[in-house]
Parts: sequence; C-alpha cells; structure tokens
Amino acid sequence: MANKSVFASLMGRLLPRSDTVNHEGAQAYALTPRHALAQLAATGTLHRTFYADAREQLDQVLALAREVEPGFLARTAVHSRERGHMKDMPALLVALLSTLQSPDVTPAFRRVIDNGRMLRSFVQIMRSGAVGRKSLGTRPKRLVQEWLEQASDIEIMRAAVGQDPSLADVVRMVHPKPATASRQALYGWLIGRPYDAAALPEVVRAFEAFKRDPSAPVPDVPFQMLTALPLTREHWAAIGEKAGWHMLRMNLNTFARHGVFEVDGFAERVAARLRDPEAIRRARVFPYQLMAAYAMTWTVPAVVREALQDAMEVAVGNVPVLAGRVVVCPDVSGSMASPVTGYRAGGTTAVRCIDVAALVAAAVLRANRSARVMPFERDVVEIDLNPRDAVMTNARKLAAIGGGGTNCSAPVERLVAERASVDLVVFVSDNQSWVDAAKHPHQGTGLMQAWARLKDRNPEARLVCIDIQPYATTQAQERADILNVGGFSDAVFDAIAAFAEAGTGADRWVDEIERIVL
Repeated sequence: MANKSVFASLMGRLLPRSDTVNHEGAQAYALTPRHALAQLAATGTLHRTFYADAREQLDQVLALAREVEPGFLARTAVHSRERGHMKDMPALLVALLSTLQSPDVTPAFRRVIDNGRMLRSFVQIMRSGAVGRKSLGTRPKRLVQEWLEQASDIEIMRAAVGQDPSLADVVRMVHPKPATASRQALYGWLIGRPYDAAALPEVVRAFEAFKRDPSAPVPDVPFQMLTALPLTREHWAAIGEKAGWHMLRMNLNTFARHGVFEVDGFAERVAARLRDPEAIRRARVFPYQLMAAYAMTWTVPAVVREALQDAMEVAVGNVPVLAGRVVVCPDVSGSMASPVTGYRAGGTTAVRCIDVAALVAAAVLRANRSARVMPFERDVVEIDLNPRDAVMTNARKLAAIGGGGTNCSAPVERLVAERASVDLVVFVSDNQSWVDAAKHPHQGTGLMQAWARLKDRNPEARLVCIDIQPYATTQAQERADILNVGGFSDAVFDAIAAFAEAGTGADRWVDEIERIVL
C-alpha cells in the first residue's frame, strides 16, 4: 500500500507546510516579523508565562524590532497602549524607538507615556540597559522633561507613588526647569531640597496639613500616601469618595476591612460609580479585571457585587453580533491554568489564561445566543450553557473545567464528523497544540488539516484564532479566511467584528496598526 505520509491527497498537498515548532515541539507556523511583534505587544507582560520567561520575551522583541521599520514600531507601541491597554510592553517599544534616528519617537512617546507609572517604567527600561544604553540620552531626556513640565500638580502627586525609580529619582536625573514658583517648590518638596512652603501647590499643602492634624479634610492625593497615617472609618470613606475607578475596584476588600461600607449610603455610591458606563470606558477596563474583582469580593455588600456584574456587561458591550452559525472554542487545557499576565514576584494575578478564554467565549455567547461553545483540551468537553445567564456565570462554568493536553484540531474534527454547517469558528488559546502533532506531519498542522476538511462542506467559513500568550507561533496560517489576533482587551472584539464584516483576514490585524496616525 502507498505510504500516505509521502503520497498525500491533493488537499494535503495544497495545505501550507508548517515552518517551525511551538514550545511543545509540535508543528506550527511562524508569524511574520510584523505580526509577531504585534502579538508580543498585545500579550507580552515581560513576566514568566507557562512556556516562556521574561528574558525570552525581551530577546524576541529586540530581534523583531530590528526587522521592522521604525514607523511600524511606533504604531505598534501606540496600539499596544491605547487599544491593548498594556503597560510594560509599549514602554519597552518606545524605549527601543528612542535609540533609533526616527521622527516618530516624539509622537509615540506622547501617546504611550500617558501617566506617571508609564513615565517611571520608561525611565527604568532605559536605565536598565535592556535597549542597549544605560543613560536616557538627549532626546528621551527632553521628552521626560516635557512630560514633567506639562503634568498637572495632581498628576505629579500620583506619579510620586512607586519606586525603582521613584519620581524623585526621575526629577534628579533630568533636571526639569520649573516655569513657576509653585512648580519649583513642588520639585524641591519631592526630592528633599529646600523649598518655599508658601509656594507649594494647594494639594501638597493640604496633604502636609493632614499629616500634622488628621482632623483636617482628607486631601485629594493617592491613598497610598495616606495609609501610614492613623485613618478612621470616616477617613477611608472620604478616600473612597475621591478615588478613581480602578482604585475603587482594586480596594473593595480594603474598604470592607475598615468598615467603610457601614457608612450610610457609601455602598450605594460606590456601586453607582462602578456601573457607570462612561467611567468604565474612561478607565479602559479589561473584562478579566472585573472577573477578578468579583471573585475576590465576598465580604462586600451585594449591591456592590451586582454592580461589578453590571460593569462586566458594559465592558463586553462591544462584542459583535455575528451573522450566521458561530462556534466558539475556548482552550481549557493544563497550560491555560497559568496567570494571564505571567508570574511576578509579589504580584501574580489570580486570573488565569483559562479565565480569559472562558470570558471571551461567554461574552460572544451573550451577544450571539445561537452560538455554540465547544471547550477543548485533548478532546471536546461537553458543557451546557444558558446564553441568557450573565457573562460572569457562564465564564465561571467554563473556567471550572481545566486540565489535559492541548488539541486545537479537536473541535473542528468534531464539526467535520457531525457534517456541521458553520460560518465562523473562534478559537481562544495559547496555540501550543501537541496532541494532534503526529498526524500527517508533511501536510501542515492538525488544525489546518481539519479546517481544510471543514471548508470542503463550508467553503465560506472563516476562522479566528485569538492568542492570549506571547509565543509568536500559530496553528493556522494567516490567509483570506483565517485571522490571527492576540490580546485580551476589547480590541480583540473589534478585530473579530471587522473580520466578520469584511470577510478577509490576511494581515488585517497588522493593517489595523498601520492605519494608526501618529
């Protein structure tokens, strides 16, 4: 009998051969340098993941940056920050860009370095030597000076929270030139130099007054600057009233621990702010952040927990209504149990990759109630979901599965066996498929082989592969009917909507980045 692995069928010969291997040593397709950089920018956090460590991510970014033009590097940094809501990675990309002779560094810096935390991250990266130098250099120094000179007093106060480097360290490095007596006094106060107390900004004078006399009004400063002081329940309530949206979300248990929800009306006011649609949009909320908050706030009043569910519905409100028959395939294998933003000393998130995959699937199901959800590991896992249930509820059901090897072709093989009619298949995975690696190695990955068979019956079907980890390989090669997109922000939903409407996937995500006007 003829050797089928050599004498492949016509369909097999037409499939693209895999050109690399993934972290499990199984067949995969390498993304183009532009697409790989975009993938890392959308998912990389420069912390250890299940398969890759921080150094590997950094080395990949440095290598890819040398293969793309500076303009694309700048646009990727902006996309990573403004659409992907990332922090460390866009700061790294701007730091890399600052070492090149490119006019794009100034507009990219101004859009990416949009708060004090980002400023300190940029300076830390520059000083670390990661991008090839340990000094800021003339142009980066000027851009940091510009940020300090244009920041408001309260922005300076917010930026003063944090170390390595502290904002005082940054001020000492770049020597900004204060334009007013008030700003000169503020810089002196920050770095421990003599200053004119009468010229200090009002917010700083209020802070110093509160330190001397806690019966004074609570100043509008970052609460971290106050926690070393003897605060009462009423103080904490005043802090909560002035807090930003994310500060509220992240400190609900802190407020509960200090009895703040016992203050009349406080819980209701917090709930109203948490569910405010405009505040949610301004805060650039990751839906998974709401999932984490909901999972960890059993001690807060029911009205606040319900507000988090309402906020989730707002945060996933731009999930597209997709025409036709939709299938969503969340990966629930063992590797998906790793933290979505990587392992970080003292700050590892409780949210796992499987939680994000489950959340995406539940959100698509909520917007598309006839959609079919097919979680998979070695095989498809049977589950019964009610599309009318809240996104949180269905996401928790999916995330509770977990375990087993990764077989990305399993859901598509099931659809082929059922002779199912489908229009769109959406995968959410880390793309490290290996269970199906031994099937016809000369005919592409297992997923591409299964997809070819599904396309025989459904020639107009399209495939979206959402990758939520920074590994730069895929199981389905990009082409007109296949879209590879990375990340876990609402930008992913935008990409799905555009692909579903236009119906052509090749380089669509990269094109979205290219269209950014600096």
